[in-house]
Amino acid sequence: MGLWRRTVLPAVAAVVATITLAACGNGGGLRVEGPESPPPTTPTPSVAFGTGSATPRAERTPEVAVDLYKVRARLLADRHLSGYSRTVLSNCTVISRCLSRGKTVDVLHSGTPQQIVLIHTLEKFVFGIFLIAVEPTGPRPIWNLDVEQPTVNASPQGDLVVESKIFAIDDPVCCPSGRRVEVYRWNGRQMIKVSSTDQ
Repeated sequence: MGLWRRTVLPAVAAVVATITLAACGNGGGLRVEGPESPPPTTPTPSVAFGTGSATPRAERTPEVAVDLYKVRARLLADRHLSGYSRTVLSNCTVISRCLSRGKTVDVLHSGTPQQIVLIHTLEKFVFGIFLIAVEPTGPRPIWNLDVEQPTVNASPQGDLVVESKIFAIDDPVCCPSGRRVEVYRWNGRQMIKVSSTDQ
């Protein structure tokens, strides 16, 4: 029995090792993960060789940092501002306690960015959003929406997509029972709602 172990087992181990290496070498092993991805630092060329023309790229809206103190002043000067928002902004002397910046978008298709500004309580519960045009003369309110705990993005088509939480009367603040997705579009004069879906 000892002789068999000394002669047969090493031979079996050598055969298994050879098969395993051969399988790994030709991709015939049990685990094939596909081709190796290029390193993340590899730059993507912007010009195709031999054509002299640039490859198309998705347009990105440049980031802006609108002055929230000026936004507050402009909002308080707006006679259409809701009563609750006016109360919050009037009593808010530390701007970060009531206003914060959201995404930069260009839903007006003007080539000049607009800033989403969130209005919230001291506990960061967001209850409304403002679309602010960033202009040389200062921030200009374009549109607003009363909405709870929203996520706001621009769609590839340039619409404004607002996903918000829906709270039933018994829902705690942490746990809304539903959500709503609304899509708004600039028609050249104002933002109009083009769809709304509750889930």
